[in-house]
Amino acid sequence: MTHPQQPVHEVLESRPFEVGDGTEVRRLIPQRRLRTVGAWCFADHYGPDDVSLSEGMKVPPHPHTGLQTVSWLLEGDIVHRDSLGSQQRVGPRELSLMTSGDGISHAEESPADRPPVLHGVQLWVALPESGRHGAPAYEHFTDLPEVEHGVLCATVVLGSHQGISSPGSTYTPLVGLEVLVGGDGVLPLEPSWEHVAFVLDGTAVIDGTETEVGELVQLGLGRDELSLDGDGARVMVLGGEPLEEQLVLWWNFVCRSNDEVVQARADWESSSGRFGTVAGYPGPALSAPPLGPVRLMPRS
Repeated sequence: MTHPQQPVHEVLESRPFEVGDGTEVRRLIPQRRLRTVGAWCFADHYGPDDVSLSEGMKVPPHPHTGLQTVSWLLEGDIVHRDSLGSQQRVGPRELSLMTSGDGISHAEESPADRPPVLHGVQLWVALPESGRHGAPAYEHFTDLPEVEHGVLCATVVLGSHQGISSPGSTYTPLVGLEVLVGGDGVLPLEPSWEHVAFVLDGTAVIDGTETEVGELVQLGLGRDELSLDGDGARVMVLGGEPLEEQLVLWWNFVCRSNDEVVQARADWESSSGRFGTVAGYPGPALSAPPLGPVRLMPRS
């Protein structure tokens, strides 16, 4: 059920995963019934976790190609390092946006003087054919625009909403919103885009259905508004123009064919220089998992 051609209402459950050195996440996208939403191709929600007595997040250096990573925190801090030489401490409501181009590597970890709670989302945006072979880049923004719709306050994390745009770079028409729900309200949507919504904090009524953390509501195309209700809940809304390209998603790569995946994996494992080197992370880089015997097939 990829790219529904009309409005739908389907509640999908997240799946539990571990990333890096053991950070537990709820994986909302991709899943069998939902591969992409516009160019959004990945969504992990983690926390709130007590990291006062643990090492917190530890995601060792690893490669990316063909995508943008979007880190968005509700609570806590992380340190981003990448092969461009970036080293950035990122706090709540700050956009950490990395564009891989043809190849980049990065690491994320909790700082030693971290706050006691860590809570956030990691999102990926697939780069279109026209943008996926460009130069890598890193952007960090602390002042993001907000749009109020009565009792709803929407922060434009990435893309554009009602003529208001995030400062982060985008390559296809899309939107990523964090919506603070202060009661029964209506959020305007772009009807030519497909959308999903999921709860970050609290409980919200999304499109008439009470929804909890770990559940995603698929909304399809053709909606010009979304009803939201709740008492202080925070909801993430992702949307975009359907990406009419065939993708192969494997590990940390967004490619177009099995052969591209094989080459990217080989380039990382051989330290060819394509993905650069991350300096300053206190530990070794991740090794790529083995490829299975079956050729990976592109999916819409």
